Amino acid sequence: MASASTGSRVSCGRDLSCVPEVADTLAAVAKLGFDFLCMPVFHPRFKREFELEPAKSRTGAQTRSDLLLCGRDWNTLIVGKLSQWIEADTEIKAERRNSEAALMQELNFSAYLGLPVFMIPLKGPCNANLARVLLNHIHTGHHTSNFWIRVPLIAPEDTHEDLIENEPNSCVEDTSVDEKTWSWWHSFRTLCDYNKRICLAIEVGADIPSDAVIDKWLGEPIKAAVLPTSIFLTNKKGFPVLSKAHQRIVFRLFKLEAQFIFTGTSRHTEKDFRSYLQYLEYLNQNRPAPNAYEMFAKGYEDYLQSPLQPLMDNLESQTYEVFEKDPIKYSQYQQAVYKCLLDRVPEEQKDTNVQVLMVLGAGRGPLVNASLRAARQADRKLKVYAVEKNPNAVITLENWRFEEWGDQVTVVSSDMREWAAPEKADIIVSELLGSFGDNELSPECLDGAQHFLKDNGVSIPCSYTSFLAPLSSSKLYNEVRGCRERDKEPECHFETPYVVRLHNFHQLADPKPCFTFTHPSRDMNNNRYQCLRFTVGCNTVLHGFAGYFETTLYKDVTLSIKPETHSPGMFSWFPILFPLKQPISLSRDDNVTVRFWRCNNGKKVWYEWAVTEPSCSAIHNPAGRSYTIGL
Repeated sequence: MASASTGSRVSCGRDLSCVPEVADTLAAVAKLGFDFLCMPVFHPRFKREFELEPAKSRTGAQTRSDLLLCGRDWNTLIVGKLSQWIEADTEIKAERRNSEAALMQELNFSAYLGLPVFMIPLKGPCNANLARVLLNHIHTGHHTSNFWIRVPLIAPEDTHEDLIENEPNSCVEDTSVDEKTWSWWHSFRTLCDYNKRICLAIEVGADIPSDAVIDKWLGEPIKAAVLPTSIFLTNKKGFPVLSKAHQRIVFRLFKLEAQFIFTGTSRHTEKDFRSYLQYLEYLNQNRPAPNAYEMFAKGYEDYLQSPLQPLMDNLESQTYEVFEKDPIKYSQYQQAVYKCLLDRVPEEQKDTNVQVLMVLGAGRGPLVNASLRAARQADRKLKVYAVEKNPNAVITLENWRFEEWGDQVTVVSSDMREWAAPEKADIIVSELLGSFGDNELSPECLDGAQHFLKDNGVSIPCSYTSFLAPLSSSKLYNEVRGCRERDKEPECHFETPYVVRLHNFHQLADPKPCFTFTHPSRDMNNNRYQCLRFTVGCNTVLHGFAGYFETTLYKDVTLSIKPETHSPGMFSWFPILFPLKQPISLSRDDNVTVRFWRCNNGKKVWYEWAVTEPSCSAIHNPAGRSYTIGL
């Protein structure tokens, strides 16, 4: 099936409730510009009988032949739909058994056809038997089909019937109505144990839930959105358009690379049905352009990466190169050094006062260059030591010194904690921060180097704080589940933090500060314990915690990856994810209490975490059994 991610064009399908001639209909919808066709696999009015005679033994084909299309067309252009009459969870025994048999027949036949996707509607809260049959089908067959669970944003019985065409649609305010269908979906995917092949197709009706509930839906694994033609308004020229509220949803679905399915007859009969497609493509072409951060992160969305360990491991040249391309970070460092030099050296001493600046963890030299630029900008004299433990990067530094820096810079090949400095520093500059602030062991490194900082000396950065926020994301939960390694503890992958560009997720509350470190520091004990409490505003499920940090480089010069204060255009750090082994269901206005520990045994550092409210989780990563950071 055509994928939305192959280019900038939106992938759209046509949903039909009855298709008399498959090949002709497929050709007709393709001519209109659609990429695929959604259709019932069996005739919608052919209610098969599997229990009672004589209908049970009726002879003849139960549906049309697979030879009507070539295999490639079935495999790429057709999305199958479950017959509407099938009620696998009805309380009437005969009807339930019949529905079960018909459901299995349709699932098996769609697998036989090799359909890429089979669409199953949820019509109410009770779907346990439907989930069981589907899960059995997934686990017993060798097919590769995916399943789109079609769920309306608002249940049909709760929609307003008294809509006036071209009147703006009001958002539904009743919270029980607002979240009803999400609970159908949540129960269903939980019964199916978050199976990766079971995804969501939301149906966007004329009534739409509140923004908070839409945020929650958009944290789900949405693969498609069904757009009934009845939700389109008519503009002055007679073309179909969407209300502003609907447009906002569509723009956010574009970011998830969802596919769109048009259902219903044309409501704009003077216009070609193409006009619906053209309008969606118009919205796609006019969506807000991605910012520098989104451009850099393209392709890394929800991709789990192990955090770097630059203290234990020597980084590769390409790793340095990626971080050196950040346009914001080094200009902020330059500004911090510039302000610091102006504060420390009065105008009348600018020719005689030479400040000693030490770059600790110089890498390939970007901070040295930023400091030299700051000295020229401030018109102050500077003597620089570039201290780097990676012998490979030292070669680059020595070449810089020979070709550019000259005697103003002394290159030191040593671990900053073991170096015997020939003199004390006025300023120490470092970039040892990770996505959670202290997770690349900046506190231990800077404490080890503090003895060669003058009593009135300055550290850039002078402080940093980590932040945590609860999140819901079945996509990320499944990604973590897929990281299991054979030779490790069975749940090791759930006790490891991951650096990840958060994308298909729902943040459940604003981030709160966790651990703070300041430099220079009098307290050399870097163990920490923090208890944070969050209030959640909707019924949802907790899958883990997103970690961010803010740092003050010098006075008012800062860097941040916290969403509310994110440094514009900075891409050196993605957030960090602390997963939970078991998802925790949350009710509206529940408090979520999480406890976080930072532990250090002299050889390594690790984090432990546990949820204690509304229910207790296990303590994750006790004694650093699954993840540590080497000192």
